[in-house]
Formats: sequence, structure tokens, C-alpha cells
Amino acid sequence: MRTFFSAVALAALATPSLAAGDKPVTPNDVVDTAPASDWQRIAPGDLMVMDLAPDAKGGSRRVVIQLMPAPFSQGWVGNIRKLVAAHWFDGIAVVRVQDNYVVQWGDPDGETPGKAKALPAGLAKPTEKGYVTPLDERLRSSFMQRSAQEPGQPATIPTNPDSYLRNGLTLFDHGWPIAADGRTGWPVHCYGMVGVGRNLSPDTGTGAELYTVIGQAPRQLDRNIALVGRIIAGMEHLSSLPRGTGALGFYETPEERTPIVSVRMGSDLADLPAYEYLSTESASFAAYVDKRANRKDSFYIQPAGGVDVCNAPVPIRPVKQDATKP
Repeated sequence: MRTFFSAVALAALATPSLAAGDKPVTPNDVVDTAPASDWQRIAPGDLMVMDLAPDAKGGSRRVVIQLMPAPFSQGWVGNIRKLVAAHWFDGIAVVRVQDNYVVQWGDPDGETPGKAKALPAGLAKPTEKGYVTPLDERLRSSFMQRSAQEPGQPATIPTNPDSYLRNGLTLFDHGWPIAADGRTGWPVHCYGMVGVGRNLSPDTGTGAELYTVIGQAPRQLDRNIALVGRIIAGMEHLSSLPRGTGALGFYETPEERTPIVSVRMGSDLADLPAYEYLSTESASFAAYVDKRANRKDSFYIQPAGGVDVCNAPVPIRPVKQDATKP
């Protein structure tokens, strides 16, 4: 059986101890008691903030997207940063909502000759080779350690075999869900991940048309489309939108679309809270995944004994700004 981690002897130490008769520990308990040192701040410059038009009651709708770090998908991420800097996303719209699949936004006239919104100059043209990334020494070492583990080893964290990988495994790297085959790695299509819309191969998209997953993880898209980030706040403003009435969930009339007022980087906004994630290299995260795989609290009758990479979402939380962290 594959594992998320190499042997993590400290995992048990991250789980609150229980006396006889105490309430069993849940994954949320582990997160709530994780020490401050196990949390990592997300740089504001890595956050893309999308403000939608107000809802029917006049309420604001803000979506915060964390962009993918190096080495993954950097050609598309670089394009997105240029598009944000040019305010290109301002005035486009959510154009597609397909139930149990994706919400997609872009230029509604993007496929209409003579009406498409002009893209800024200098955008890269990434190729399909960018869907995967060669593993560096650190990730190769992690892959080999985790591949070598056998069921029953102390302090391992079991997960179900990945049906999308015959000779690979899934893991977390610096807060991101990753799949790997020993030579290359790639981000995976979990709920809330953000990808780049494209036409048929060899087109790979520019980053001007984006989507997010709002249903069961469509892992068949892995290595076929570029993933560039994930939504860390405001997902409810997208997942709750009316489903599209046309083919594949596309809206058929302008009135159905949700306008996008503006998109800015977090470093350009004074009113954006700081965000941090539970370090996936920490003992607390190891204990959290173990509890996701082995629920023994009051609701559960039988622990599953495993957990899919997309069913162990990395905990992310807003925090108050302070003088000790940038």
C-alpha cells in the first residue's frame, strides 16, 4: 500500500494525548492544536484576488487564489501575473458552470473574431511538456523513501492505491497535492484547484481562461491541462452559482453570466488578511492525515484505513497580521 510520508515518528507527538474515557481526537482537533511553528505564511504576492459583481442582495463576493509555486506550471503562472498586472481580467465573466465538474471564467467574446479582448504583449507560449516537471533531488529522495515503505511499518500513514498511477504515488510538497512516477511530478485535480482552459492539443492555453474544480476530483485531467493554483477563500461564491443551461454548462445568454469586477495581486491590496497553511512537512500534518484515514471519533463505526490525496485537503486559515511574520 502506498503512503503519503516516509516514517514519521513524531506523528503521534502531534496528536493530543487522551486519557481513558476522553473524547476521541478528530482531524479538526489536530489542526486546532497544531503549534504556531507548524504553520507557514503565504506570501501576499502569491495570491490572486478576484472580486465578482455583488450578489442579488448587494453582498460582496471575493475569491482568493493561491498561485502555484515553482517548479510547477511556471509558464502559465507567469502569464497570469502579466494578465493581472495589465488588469486584463477586469470586466470578463464567469461563462460556464457545469455541475459536479468546473466553474470557468474568461472573455465571453474570446471565440468571436474581431470581438475578442486583446491580450497583453509578451505572454509565453508554454508547451505540453510543462504539464509535468522533472523531480529534483529532494523530491526523488522523498518518492523513493515512500515507495519503499511496506504496510505495517511504524508511524506510516496509509492511503488507498492511486488508480490513476500504475507505478507511482501521491504526496504533498510544500502544501500542494502532487502525483509522481519517480522521474516526474505534477499537481493533481482536487476540489478547488485552478487550471487553464484550452482548445484541442497542441494548444495549451495562455492563462487568460481559467477554471476551478467544483465536484469530485477529475483526476483524468492530470497531465492533460495546466494547473496553476487553488482557491483558498471564497469558494462558495463560485460553487453556488446557477448551473449553465447550454452544452457543457456554458451560459447561453449574457444575463446568466457573473461579471468579474477586478483581479489584483494580494500584495496590491491593503484590506486582504494574511493566510497560512499547515506545513505538509510537519508532524501536525502527518497526524492530521492519519486521522483523516483512521477516523475513530464518535460518528465513525469503521475507520477507512486509507485516504485519497484529494480527501486530505491542506488546512488553510486567515490570520491577523503581526510584526513577526512578513
